[in-house]
Amino acid sequence: MKYRLLTLFSLFLPIITVAQEASEKGLDEKVNDAFMPVATWWEDTVLTPIHIAGYDMPIVLILLILGATFFTIYFKFPGISKFGLAINTVRGKYDEMDDHGVEKSDVNVVDGDIVDTIGDESKDGEVSHFQALATAVSGTVGLGNIAGVAVAIALGGPGATFWMIICGLIGMSTKFVECTLGVKYRDVGADGTVYGGPMYYLSKGLTERGMKGLGKVLAIIFAILCVGASFGGGNAFQSNQAAVQLTSMFGWEGGATGVIIGFIMAVLVGIVIIGGIKKIASVTEKIVPFMAGVYVLASIIIIFANIEYVGDAFGMIFSGAFTPAAGIGGVVGVIIVGFQRAAFSNEAGAGSAAIAHSAVKTKYAASEGVVALLEPFIDTVVICTMTALVIIFFNMDAGAFDYGNAVGSTVLLNDSQTYVGGVDLTSMAYDSVIPGFRYVLTIAIIMFAFSTMISWSYYGLQSWKYLFGRGKTADTVYKILFLLFVIIGAAATLDAVIKFSDAMILALVFPNMIGLLFLFPKVREELSKYLTDIRANFK
Repeated sequence: MKYRLLTLFSLFLPIITVAQEASEKGLDEKVNDAFMPVATWWEDTVLTPIHIAGYDMPIVLILLILGATFFTIYFKFPGISKFGLAINTVRGKYDEMDDHGVEKSDVNVVDGDIVDTIGDESKDGEVSHFQALATAVSGTVGLGNIAGVAVAIALGGPGATFWMIICGLIGMSTKFVECTLGVKYRDVGADGTVYGGPMYYLSKGLTERGMKGLGKVLAIIFAILCVGASFGGGNAFQSNQAAVQLTSMFGWEGGATGVIIGFIMAVLVGIVIIGGIKKIASVTEKIVPFMAGVYVLASIIIIFANIEYVGDAFGMIFSGAFTPAAGIGGVVGVIIVGFQRAAFSNEAGAGSAAIAHSAVKTKYAASEGVVALLEPFIDTVVICTMTALVIIFFNMDAGAFDYGNAVGSTVLLNDSQTYVGGVDLTSMAYDSVIPGFRYVLTIAIIMFAFSTMISWSYYGLQSWKYLFGRGKTADTVYKILFLLFVIIGAAATLDAVIKFSDAMILALVFPNMIGLLFLFPKVREELSKYLTDIRANFK
């Protein structure tokens, strides 16, 4: 372990010097400027709009909304009807079914598997239901919940919160579908290592339906996009924001500062990701509950401190969803803002979470599907709503900004007439009730960034292996590149590269949703099998 880690870092130590010199000479800015046209073209392509009711609605957003709505209706609102089942599954109530399996007298063959081997299938997998959920949640809970919500409210007003909640609720159905398929079509190596995700259910699932060529093409496209997203939005952007928060909080300056921060983060990330999914899961199952707990606790304190305004705040959220204030852009504009920020936050429909969930120890694919539907609920319905309430309370009291009066990802503060980013607005809102919370928030941002990076390293590695094979060389090359991007992200100002790769996360929706719309009947079969065995074993 120590030798492998030392080998990894010795291979790219010279790059650190190059990164520092580039940062000091402004080379990163030149690269950024040169690459910006490409990044802008890619982002515009991914967010290609359709003109609806006087508004430009991105096609990818329409695909997400319509797909999630269809799955919600088809599976009879699983986010509500299967919520109790999800809680019981994640806490291990039905785990003994994996140990004992189905009675041999009941069937001879199930989905092509000989009954005598069904009991052994529960040995497939590397992590528990809770660990898989924690790993996947750590990949979604992060800056989208802290900064993204602030941007949504600044751009769309309180009403954007309503549509974020709706997106989270219907997104639960999409997560259920994609993560069930992730377990259904996963591969398990001779050593017990699990390989899963959209790459596998696109290729294997569509082959079953006689569309082998389409399945292979979609799987390759997804894998390429996922690797790019893991280097950028899931890595460089995270380390960059953590470094920015640290340097601004403590007033650190100098070209070497970002490199040092990046190197330290790369060391910490490297220690975890070299251990594989089991190590990643063991870390995320501790970090995610802790950091989410601290953030939620602070939110609850502020909500109770403003308990008399809760009714007014929800009134603003509901009324603003249908009768937005002047200048915000109308109801459709608010819907677009709310759904787009929620989509970035919980990634339902992108398929990335299915990669983590596919590593679960179970023989019931639907068992992990129901666990996965808790993700958008935790990420969007709970944490994003709490953040929104805190910001609304802050603006009710301070009148800090005008809803809809924003440019890009910043808001205009009335007092100072200066622009601040979403993180700054959230920090100010929490600090107004809990003095000094900005320091806690800084720690939370760093932890969110760290957990997101290690989760996305696994997503990217699985996609990389699908493209280049499962050998140790391919494994090592990916991890070296990933750790390099940790340093580059913290040290450089490569906004265009991050913009380009961040758009890849949304681009994942296209190949993934196409597959889901062909394969969802398989999910119904898996759910039926799971529910039947629960009724048989827990009368």
